[in-house]
This record gives sequence, structure tokens and C-alpha cells, in this order.
Amino acid sequence: MSDTPWLTIIGVGEDGLEGLCSASREALAAAEFIMGPARHMSLLPDTGGERVTWPVPFVDGVDQLVARRGKPTVVLASGDPFWFGAGTTLAKRFTRGEWRVLPGRSSFSLAAASMGWPLEHTICLGLHAAPLSRLRPHLASKQRIIATLRDGEAVTALSQYLLDCGFGTSVCTVLEALGGPRERVTEARADALANHDFTHPLCVAIEVGEEGDPLPLASGLTDDRFEHDGQITKRPVRALTLSALAPRPFEHLWDIGGGSGSIAIEWLLSDPSVQATTIEPRADRVARIRSNAMNLGVDRLRVVEGKAPDALSDLPAPDAVFVGGGLSPELLARLEDLPKGTRLVVNAVTLESDALLTQAQARLGGNLMRIEISDVAEIGTKRGWRAAFPITQWSHVL
Repeated sequence: MSDTPWLTIIGVGEDGLEGLCSASREALAAAEFIMGPARHMSLLPDTGGERVTWPVPFVDGVDQLVARRGKPTVVLASGDPFWFGAGTTLAKRFTRGEWRVLPGRSSFSLAAASMGWPLEHTICLGLHAAPLSRLRPHLASKQRIIATLRDGEAVTALSQYLLDCGFGTSVCTVLEALGGPRERVTEARADALANHDFTHPLCVAIEVGEEGDPLPLASGLTDDRFEHDGQITKRPVRALTLSALAPRPFEHLWDIGGGSGSIAIEWLLSDPSVQATTIEPRADRVARIRSNAMNLGVDRLRVVEGKAPDALSDLPAPDAVFVGGGLSPELLARLEDLPKGTRLVVNAVTLESDALLTQAQARLGGNLMRIEISDVAEIGTKRGWRAAFPITQWSHVL
């Protein structure tokens, strides 16, 4: 590891040179090569080093930095490069001894200071390069959210998104060019934001209104939250299944026989660090799963069109596996080869699948549970209990 980093990542604010620390100024003066967005370049004086505007796509700029390895180099980024910024990508590409970061004031810190909001109790989202649907899990009355957006047009899109979700009464404060001479603050309800013009760079502080339908925190969303063709793990069974799967931070789920994607989606809603891959052979259901994931704010769901076990060969190893459809002796044999400690949960409805699980439990162990659920239905002029198909659930740790 080198004792002298050749790459310095500097966080630049709207106040330009005035907001930089002495170490940042010294790094700029010594740099042979400076790369950054045109806007950041315009905020700083020419120090003599070669200047290159960061190219599109982003990876091309990283390749240019690699070619200058060892020469005094500066990369300009917004505010704090490790708050949804370029710092994370660059730190993965270069060894720790090659780079150092001199962060500026982040947009989130400036926005929280402007609003008087405690940052530790405020949801911070980088939506300048991500879909607005990532807001959905956080939309609940009195929730405070600060989100970066790519440009003024995105504010109009945000307004429409909040309206579509039923949260049009949310109070939104648009903060433009925070910390600089062009700073401007505009407050309006979400349903009135479209009447204003805004300019990049900006972020929006949202105080979510009381109207609208927040997503519950517990497992087992109502079935009408998902588009489906009848192939869905129903809410009570889904809640029991997720309890058996027991998601933990940073874990990866295989959801085999995705149907509507409800299991994988609720797994992802449990924590932002978890990952999930759903495997579904039907193209129409694949499209529906992707739509459900986007609508519920978990666009990070990976959807694989294919049939297990063949479709499993190139996937990252899971920490937990759910089988909701397509159970076969071949699939069970493939799952038995997964790493020790992998958690399996399999739901079966048919007699054939039930027999497979009974044999697997006798051979490997684990727990078998019978799930029988009834709900109220009309019987002529009266009411009675209508039983759903019973479900056998096998849960096992390899």
C-alpha cells in the first residue's frame, strides 16, 4: 500500500473555492490532471492542470483515471462523494492507499440544516439516478425525506408520483443550489409543484402528508398490492413463509416459481441490504413480477426467465431458498448441493409435491407444517367457512 495517494477525490459545493479546505486547494494546485462534471469545473479557477470533463458513460472516465495511475490527479464530485456519489465507485476500483477523499458539505446536511430537521431521523435518498418508486416504502404520514433529483423536470415527475400514490398533500421544499450564491428555497404542496420552474442542482425535502396508504411494516401485504393472475402466495401463507425464511441483513434469496413475485418483493422490503432473485418460466409473469417490484419500490429485484433447476446454474449462491412452484426430484437434488447453512422453505399443494416433501423430511430432517385456512363465504342467505387448499410447508437448514 502506497503512503502517498496519487488520486484525490474532492467534494465541491456551490460556493466553489471558498468552501474548500486548505488540503483540497493544495491538491488542486499540485494536480497534473483534473476530471469532473462541467458544472464543478466552472466553480473553480484554472490551476494549470489538464482538465477533462467527465465522459458519458461513467465507466469511461474511470478507465481514463486508470491510464494516469501514479500521477497527481484530482476528481471533482458533489458535496460528500460517499453520499450517493462517485466516491463509492472509485474506491472499489482503486486500492485504499492510492486514493484519499476530501469531502465537502453534502446536500443532505445542507438541506437538513435549512429545514431544521434532525438528519438521524430523516430518510435520505439519492434519486438523481434511480426511479422515484424507491420512495414508496417510506411514504407514511409525518415521515421526513430528503431526496436528490437529477433536474427541474424531475420535480414535476415527483409531484405526479406523490399524487398517484395518494400523498398529494405532502409538503415539499425544493432547495436549489444550496450553499451558493444562486440558492433558492421554494415550499409547496406536492399537488402544486408542477406550477413552478426549478433548476439543477437541487434536492427536495418532503414531509409526507396524512392522506395516502402507507405500506405496513409487518410481513403479509394484502393480495391487492400485487398484480397477479391467481398465481400468488396468499397473504396469510406469505406471512408464515417469510417468517420461516427469516430474512437477515445482507442475505440473498432465491424465489423459485415466482408467480407474482410477492415473496421476493416482501423479502426485499424487510431491509435495504438484502437481495433477491426470482426464477419464473412464463414471460407474462416475468413482466408482472418486474412491474410489481417497481411499483413497491424494490427495483433491485433480479428476475430470471427460466425453469429451475437449469436456470439456477449461473446465479450467486443464496442464503435462503423458497420454492413456491415447479417442485421436482431434480430440483430437490440440486438444492441439496447448496452450501451448508442455506435455509430452505418449500410450499406444496398437490399430492405429488406433498409426497416429495414428506420423503425429503424423512431423509434430511427439518420441519413439516400443515397450513389450513378458511375464510367466510356466502351460502345462500347465510354464511359459512370456505376452506382453501391445504398447504404443506417444509423448512430445513442444510
